[in-house]
Amino acid sequence: MDGSSLTAPETAFWSRASRHMLKYGGDFVPFVPVRAEGSFVYDAAGRRVLDFTSGQMSAILGHCHPEIVATVRAAAGTLDHLFSSMLSHPVVDLAEALAATIPALPRVMLLSTGGEANEAAIKIAKLVTGGWEVIGFAQSWHGMTGGAAAATYKAGRRGYGPAAVGSFAIPAPSAFRPRFPGVSWQAELDDAFALVDRQSTGNFAAFIAEPILSSGGIIELPEGYLCALKAKCEERGMLLILDEAQTGLGRTGHMYACQRDGVVPDIMVLSKTLGAGLPLSAVLTSGAISAACDERDFLFYTTHVNDPLPASVGLKVLEIVERDGLAERAATLGARLKHGLHGLQSRHRWIGDVRGRGLLLGLEFVDEEEGERRSAAVLSDAVTDRALELGLSANIVRAGASGGVMRIAPPLLVTEAEIDLGLELLAKAMRDVA
Repeated sequence: MDGSSLTAPETAFWSRASRHMLKYGGDFVPFVPVRAEGSFVYDAAGRRVLDFTSGQMSAILGHCHPEIVATVRAAAGTLDHLFSSMLSHPVVDLAEALAATIPALPRVMLLSTGGEANEAAIKIAKLVTGGWEVIGFAQSWHGMTGGAAAATYKAGRRGYGPAAVGSFAIPAPSAFRPRFPGVSWQAELDDAFALVDRQSTGNFAAFIAEPILSSGGIIELPEGYLCALKAKCEERGMLLILDEAQTGLGRTGHMYACQRDGVVPDIMVLSKTLGAGLPLSAVLTSGAISAACDERDFLFYTTHVNDPLPASVGLKVLEIVERDGLAERAATLGARLKHGLHGLQSRHRWIGDVRGRGLLLGLEFVDEEEGERRSAAVLSDAVTDRALELGLSANIVRAGASGGVMRIAPPLLVTEAEIDLGLELLAKAMRDVA
């Protein structure tokens, strides 16, 4: 932190933080929120920042939504936490409501985080198939624990010893940065599986995939890819797990991103958006897989499995998303936002690509061709830092050595005026950097 620009209370805060906080991934952002409302977060001085990442890509209803606040208050005063073998009405109600959104997956387990839910999904796949080999995308992010971390290739693999036995990765198709220019995604997929087949011991359990790889740089699977991927799984007797942590509950313009392709996975994982910022995740699967789990004594008994308080919140989130047509709203406002980002791209040659669906969009920077010839990484960091100074919170992820991708995912209740304000602030940040 630059101490010269800090007030005495801020200096004291960061002094305490530096003494006690363990870093868990990069530096902390130089902004300390004390309250939040809607699409904005505020510091102690009243300075507001427009939140274009929905917290950690989760707060799809914005911050402190009045109906969510009321639900939390009521649930905390009625049922909060129970013995893990007890079922409550909020839990069964949410399971029933989720099953109604995707009838082919009527069996539900509620957990706390996406990593935990992916862990459970992978264990289910291994138990049901009898295999232990799990394939993921080389740009994937599924969690930081055990099996989820073994299927995460974006970062965090070095220095921790061997990953789970049977972990394989294939490249995700990238229209902007194709691995083999001129080669179709189908040919890439065929080639990738041919290589995996040569390495496999014949004990496939699952392929785990995000329909849009968010931390990987907003890499969208092309239309038809999920169908082909599911066919590859079926040919090998393995299950398809779709991690819809960031794409679920309307963000992409569909209730679930896989619905665009008409694909139903064997197991679906929800988190982030399901709790609208509170810790809640879910594993959804079929009756047949659930029966196999029962026969083989599936065990995933955790402290907060099927807790009633977060379930009450998830039920209210689902009600609001469906009642207020937020998937359709995300498609409409996403088109407005994407149009504005394309306008920025037309004015700055170092904006290489704009991509994504609905209100999950990515802006990829490329190396500057003239002037200072700054790298994409330098440009993206400079724009992100300047945007925060101006009052806009966005998020940069690395897309390989070639540069960074700005992830833009405002709440689904963002207004047109807030979309325009975000574009205005981003445009100013780019002008200042340019």
